[in-house]
This record gives sequence, C-alpha cells and structure tokens, in this order.
Amino acid sequence: MSQKRESMDIQSVPKIGISSVVHSKHIDADHIDVMDNDIALFDTESVISLYNGPTKLEVLTVGLCLEGTGAFNISLREFELSPGLMVIALPGQIIEQRCFSPDFKGIFFAVSKNMLEVLPKIGNVLSLFLYLKDYPCLALHSHEQEVVKEYHMFIRKRLRNKEGVYRKEVVMGLMQGFFFELYNILNNHVPANTVTVKNKSRKEYIFERFYEFLVESYQSERSVKFYADQLCLTPKHLSGVVKEVSGKTVGEWIDELVILEAKALLNSSSMNIQEIADRLNFANQSFFGKYFKHYTGMSPKEYRKNRQIYKTPERTRLNVSGVIRR
Repeated sequence: MSQKRESMDIQSVPKIGISSVVHSKHIDADHIDVMDNDIALFDTESVISLYNGPTKLEVLTVGLCLEGTGAFNISLREFELSPGLMVIALPGQIIEQRCFSPDFKGIFFAVSKNMLEVLPKIGNVLSLFLYLKDYPCLALHSHEQEVVKEYHMFIRKRLRNKEGVYRKEVVMGLMQGFFFELYNILNNHVPANTVTVKNKSRKEYIFERFYEFLVESYQSERSVKFYADQLCLTPKHLSGVVKEVSGKTVGEWIDELVILEAKALLNSSSMNIQEIADRLNFANQSFFGKYFKHYTGMSPKEYRKNRQIYKTPERTRLNVSGVIRR
C-alpha cells in the first residue's frame, strides 16, 4: 500500500461501532456500559465525546433528549433536539454533533448490526428503514418517554452486574422487550403501513441485499451492473425492483451516498480535492468536479468555501407533535 493511500485512508470519514466506543480514550467508563461488541448504553457525557466531527455509524443509535437542547447532523441535515424528542440514527448514516446547551441531558442506546439480526423484527422493517432515514426524530408523549427511561436505567443496572452468571441472557431479554416497546412507540408516530406486519417479499429481500452491498462498495463502485452481478440479476431487473420498492433508481441511491460522502470529506477533512476524487474512485479531479456540480449546483471548491463561511447545514425543526418544519 502506498504512503498516499495510507494517508487517504486515515483522513476518510471515521466509522464508529461498539468496539470504537469501548476503546475511546475520550470516554469515561462511568458514563458508558457495554456488552461484548453488540450493545452500549450511555448518557450525555459520552455522546458529546463520541460524535465530535462527521462520523459514519456502524450501529443503530436511539437517543432521547431529557433536558436542554442540542443540534446535530444526520446525513448532513441538521436536527434540533429538545426535551421529549427521540432520535433514531441508522447504520451507515453520517452523523455530526453541532452543539449542545450547557444543561443538555440525554440517554442513548447503541446496537450493532449483528445484534439487530437477533432482535425482534415487528412490522414492515423496510418501510421503517425508509421512513426513519428521512424522518429520524419523533416527539414522544410523556408515558412513552418514561418507558424509554425505565428500560435504559434497568438495562444499565444489569450490564453493571458483571458477576451475574446469566448477565448476557438477561440483557438480551431486556433489549428484546425494549425493541417491542420501541415498535409500540413507532406505531403511534409513523404512517400505518410502515408498521403493518407482513412477510418480506422477494423484491424487498433483493432491495435489502442491494443496499447492504451498496453501503459496503459505493466509494469504489458506481455501476448498476456491479450490484446486479453481486445479486446474480440483470441490471434491468435490479433497476426495476429497486425503483418499485423504494421509489428511487439504483443510480439515485448510489449518487446519494457518494455525494454525502464527498460533502462530509469536504466539510471535515484536510484532504485536497484531488485526494477526495481519488478516495471516491473518480478518474480525475475534473470528472469528480463535474459530477459533484451536477448534483449540488456548485463545484467542490465552492462548496468547501461556502461551508467554511456559513457552517450551516439544512436545518430541520420539529414541533411538539413531531411534524417536521422547514
């Protein structure tokens, strides 16, 4: 591996999973409780340290604001938190802390992708994913907030019982209970067809597999044929399925992730534009510049300059009912 490639890898958008949380030198052990590389529960102090700068999640994160206010980006859109708002950030999303008021308090759950496979899946998981991707914040009723707080407190107590013979089994049972309650909460806040229980169709399975391959490969592969080959499908068949299931074409999904990655690198890294073009596997800086301008209306240099001046992402506000306001 060349010195240039090593430098580029170091400067790419960092990923955060349970193991990186556990080994972070910025986290006080008293503020976080973990089980293996699968579950972490933490509070205000930890979240402020963890998400400082654009970070790509390798975990599902559920957070509840208890006091004060906060603002952070999910996929470069800014969301404002206030007491009673719950946020759900999905694996693969880019998250960045913006600011927290001095009196901010919150509680958080982080669950690995492996753990998600064994936790209960109620309702239409794909529809939930597509909904939460665009609307990650929910304004909870007081009794719903109490449910989240109770599970957070009780699971942390069980996690701290390191001598318990069946500690892991107890924690798993409680996490399953929490996810059932989470689905109950979602049932009160998201469109009815999103949580309707139904068997996964063949087309939904294809889309989920496509998205898994996409998250792993979009930095280097942007052709429909590549993803179709991974799934042993023709490009035409894959394109039709993805469009039908998600409302977006394969190309639109690819471009969305590539542009988000490019913006995050322009926002946060010291990489020059040529290095970013190389990182995202563009033939040259000129081609990258044309691609970026086509989707954003400005060149990479203009985007970086504007971000340095304004430092203001698209802002999303929620009122007490959880309705998004622009």
